[in-house]
Amino acid sequence: MTNFKLDLNDALDRVIEGDCIKSMNALPEGCADLIFADPPYNLQLQGHLHRPDQSKVDAVDDKWDQFSSFADYDKFTREWLTAARRVMKPEGALWVIGSYHNIFRVGAILQDLGFWIMNDVIWRKTNPMPNFRGKRFTNAHETMIWATRDQKQKSYTFNYEAMKALNDDLQMRSDWTLPICSGGERIKDENGDKAHSTQKPESLLHRVILSSSKPGDVILDPFFGSGTTGAVARRLGRHFIGLEREAKYASVARRRIASIEPADKDAIEVTKSKRSEPRIPFGWVVERGLLPPGTILRGPQKRHQAKVRADGTLVCDNATGSIHQIGAHVQGLDACNGWTFWQYEDKGKLIPIDVLRQRLRADLA
Repeated sequence: MTNFKLDLNDALDRVIEGDCIKSMNALPEGCADLIFADPPYNLQLQGHLHRPDQSKVDAVDDKWDQFSSFADYDKFTREWLTAARRVMKPEGALWVIGSYHNIFRVGAILQDLGFWIMNDVIWRKTNPMPNFRGKRFTNAHETMIWATRDQKQKSYTFNYEAMKALNDDLQMRSDWTLPICSGGERIKDENGDKAHSTQKPESLLHRVILSSSKPGDVILDPFFGSGTTGAVARRLGRHFIGLEREAKYASVARRRIASIEPADKDAIEVTKSKRSEPRIPFGWVVERGLLPPGTILRGPQKRHQAKVRADGTLVCDNATGSIHQIGAHVQGLDACNGWTFWQYEDKGKLIPIDVLRQRLRADLA
């Protein structure tokens, strides 16, 4: 695999087998809009873990999670993060997930390499594995770090309004309560055992991908495992590049993703941020005849009123100004959003003038 190169078109929507660092170094520079990384946690398990009835716990004891020392793990982390940073687009971002065993080491190395941490997000598990020995708190969460390439990066994707809509019109917080992967979602092998010991729930990746990417974006997962990132990316109309060194996992991921039906184009559109919407001056509403000069606008409960003028300003008893200035003036406030304050009357009903702004935005689109 030394010095091999991967053409982006050949890598898109594929599971590429091999070492993730070599594979990332073979990809074109700046090809990924978003990276989601679920690296080895270096759990440092010593011996088998048993329940009180002496039955063995199916813990993560895979060879790929074992490192000879913290220094060895740090070297590996630095190398894959360096490779990941090279393939990120200038406006790209990275999510990395871990537990207390590794996430603090990963976070420090991220900062050493120049990444800029935007948030740490706590995934609070609704159904965590109990602490069988009773000597520690139950490990009920994992931590994700969301970071951009560097501090000076001004542009990155964050679908704020979509996250708010997903959360019943409340700001999405940085603590996410979601179940672990279990039941019918857990992929099994031919023997009925877990196909992958650390399979992540699709709900977690749904939120990550929806928050930080757009339809058509390229999402790279350097530790692809059973293919959760690829499955969710395909369903949400994103491209994926999956890197996986274990052939058995790559095979599971390919079969899983092949069964996924992408949602239709309308279904994957996300609610756009109001800041990204085109600016509509109130004067456009007037000149297009939606509110002719002389129209009386009223505030909530008809407590205040003002008249529309031909130049898009409002006039009341003792002041003239914009919809925002006059809205603030009649209330005795320093500022006011005139679009949501003022209403016009239609067939006896008061309707916010913002309805007319949205109509003009739809016309522009």
